[in-house]
Amino acid sequence: MIDRVLDSPWVAEVIVVDDGSVDDTAARLTEITNGRVCVISHTANRGKGAALRTGFATAAADYVVVQDADLEYDPAEYGELLGPLEAGLADVVYGSRFVSSRPHRVLYFWHSLGNRFLTLLSNMFTDLNLTDMETCYKAFRLEVIQSIEIEEDRFGFEPEVTAKVANKQLRVFEVGISYSGRTYDEGKKIGWRDGVRAVWCIIKYSRIGERVRRG
Repeated sequence: MIDRVLDSPWVAEVIVVDDGSVDDTAARLTEITNGRVCVISHTANRGKGAALRTGFATAAADYVVVQDADLEYDPAEYGELLGPLEAGLADVVYGSRFVSSRPHRVLYFWHSLGNRFLTLLSNMFTDLNLTDMETCYKAFRLEVIQSIEIEEDRFGFEPEVTAKVANKQLRVFEVGISYSGRTYDEGKKIGWRDGVRAVWCIIKYSRIGERVRRG
């Protein structure tokens, strides 16, 4: 995956956050000698949101793209994600799996339905019209993502950052992407509990939720 990311002409630096892995990931990362790769290790597994928080704080390039290491999303499509940022049209770009004619692996009906439900609910609270709130592929201007406090440690990052982007009234674009989803046997981890947490995060970080939290 790192080689595929480095092959992109858009990439100046790759920040790899090893989130307390228990396989041979840490050992393999020590073998990387490319000067464009920065490796940061968490001593224990803290979750996707925590890993991204670490990565965002370390980043120094003009733009940041979120890339999971599971090969579901194709780094060859960075150009589509970064285009609206480079053109000065957007502050944040979402890569949607649901508006593209690009190849998609056909998998779980209930996952697809759940994603669409969570996106609809998020749109209701944010007044955005996204088609894929839960997508991994999100690109940000560096100053934008570093101005957002990420509180969620795990998969709640997606609805949290979407709500906070909406609360700041940032310019959001959406572009179509391909998707090669994994099965649970292949390592997919997200489950129904994450869906319940996502609903809570949609409400918690919305303008209404923020007003309640501030008292």
